[in-house]
Amino acid sequence: MNPLNKLKEHGQSIWLDLLDREIMDSGKLEKLIDEDDLRGLTSNPSIFEKAITGSSDYDNDIAKFAKKTDDNSAIFFDLAIADIQRAADIFKPVFDKTQGKDGFVSLEVSPYLALDTDGTIEQVRDLWKRVGRKNVMIKIPGTKQGLPAIRECLREGININITLLFGLPRYREITEAFMGGLEDRLKEGHSIKEVASVASFFLSRIDVMVDPMLKEKNANDLVGKVAIASAKMAYQIYLEMIASDRFKKLEEKGAQRQRVLWASTSTKDPSFSDVLYVETLIGKDTINTLPMETIDAFRDHGKVTDSLIEGIEDAKKTLEKLKQKGIDIDEITQKLENEGIDKFNKAYDKLLKSIADQKKKKD
Repeated sequence: MNPLNKLKEHGQSIWLDLLDREIMDSGKLEKLIDEDDLRGLTSNPSIFEKAITGSSDYDNDIAKFAKKTDDNSAIFFDLAIADIQRAADIFKPVFDKTQGKDGFVSLEVSPYLALDTDGTIEQVRDLWKRVGRKNVMIKIPGTKQGLPAIRECLREGININITLLFGLPRYREITEAFMGGLEDRLKEGHSIKEVASVASFFLSRIDVMVDPMLKEKNANDLVGKVAIASAKMAYQIYLEMIASDRFKKLEEKGAQRQRVLWASTSTKDPSFSDVLYVETLIGKDTINTLPMETIDAFRDHGKVTDSLIEGIEDAKKTLEKLKQKGIDIDEITQKLENEGIDKFNKAYDKLLKSIADQKKKKD
């Protein structure tokens, strides 16, 4: 049994932060499911941009879809939905085996809609209907404008993955939107048993932004610790939520728990362990979505312990010390959210340009 297989004993699922046709065509995806207990998969604009621009696998389909429409965004979603449906079908046995807890594949709304509540709701409905798979989650950014969209889509019974989440105050608001959406659905007389949701925290980007500030302030003892401290405190909020009377009432009606998902977990600083954001964040009811190189590294030398509930006081102290150093973590996380939206917009721009260029080649 390799370290990846041991994680389920500690209540954690591993999802893959990658989707392209090569991994499906080659059988690598099934191999990861069979041998490493891979339990799901996430995609985003950057992942699709790399997949579509990095190979010729999509060229013929781009030409085919271009005959139907001149809208490059519509062509992209035609391509993406086909891949998502195929991946969802590959993960369907996992979904069935885990009784709908795992086996999910995520598709994100257009990053252009990150600050558009109504536009997000409209596109979520459209993508959910077009993909037509129970084991799909539609990703909504955890922006202020995303909160009412999250609540509304959960009310409609759509599985939602909240993405681009960085800060603890926003996460508290997301737990409210989650419970509110399920309560709204119950009031209308609908079942909430099959509605699944996860809240995705982006971690390594926090350290990438904060660590240079800490080094400038000679606070080297905090370098590489802020993202993990934030994640541990987020998990404490999660534990508070599931222990609340409000959620217990929902759970009695069959509600699934909105698990916390760790994203952006590849190590960016070469001086850190390449499995830093995996080994330190193992705990019950969590997911870690990993790029291929981190999966390979953890399979090779990962250590598995119930690390997420360890060192909570140290995590609190880390965030307190950060404040004492004059660094406002809430300001940082808002800046990261803005940057995250901008990065996905740029990846999406590049992707649409690539589709436009490919269409010209076929003309």
